[in-house]
Amino acid sequence: MEGKYRTILKESYDEVVIKKSRFIGYVKPIESETEAIEFINFIKKKHKDATHNVPAYVCGENNAIQRCNDDGEPSGTAGVPILEVLKKENLRNVVVVVTRYFGGTKLGVGGLVRAYTKGAKIAIEAGIITEKVKLFAIQYKIDYAMLGKIDYELEKNDILVKDKIYSDMVNIILLCEEKDIDDLNNKINNWTQGNLDYEIIDDDYYNIVDNKVIFD
Repeated sequence: MEGKYRTILKESYDEVVIKKSRFIGYVKPIESETEAIEFINFIKKKHKDATHNVPAYVCGENNAIQRCNDDGEPSGTAGVPILEVLKKENLRNVVVVVTRYFGGTKLGVGGLVRAYTKGAKIAIEAGIITEKVKLFAIQYKIDYAMLGKIDYELEKNDILVKDKIYSDMVNIILLCEEKDIDDLNNKINNWTQGNLDYEIIDDDYYNIVDNKVIFD
């Protein structure tokens, strides 16, 4: 899997009334098709009295899995429009369910497409689009005497600090993309005057919103 992709930050929902029909858009970030199906079934149970619960989801590397269902609406008027919103936003690992309570006025084919498109869009806006970036956690051992200078340089250079552990030395855990590891090591080496002691301890995908890491 490549080093970054677009997805949703959090499970959320929003709703809109269109010609007396109530449309509730739900969205959730997922890691597998199983999670998508579980969420769809949860919403269907939650709104078992609704006229329709229309699902669509994308997941897997390069969005290899793409599914949608019209749940009783005319073919191509509900599930496909929701799926198209996910694809146009270039989202991955996301499931959307748009619940409809019929208000008594038929919307027609074009009206249904627009309504389910709107339901998907408001759900995604509520869930907040984020970029998932693969970052490496690197632990550096810093002498206490160097801490003030290192803190200054880290802030000045907008370097992501995940944690600090204080023992016989200060263990600072920094985050960066794989392509930036050598550059970061060179910086730390210069700031510590050649006393570079580091270890790559982990790598994972992190949410990035407005160029800031959102920690779970």
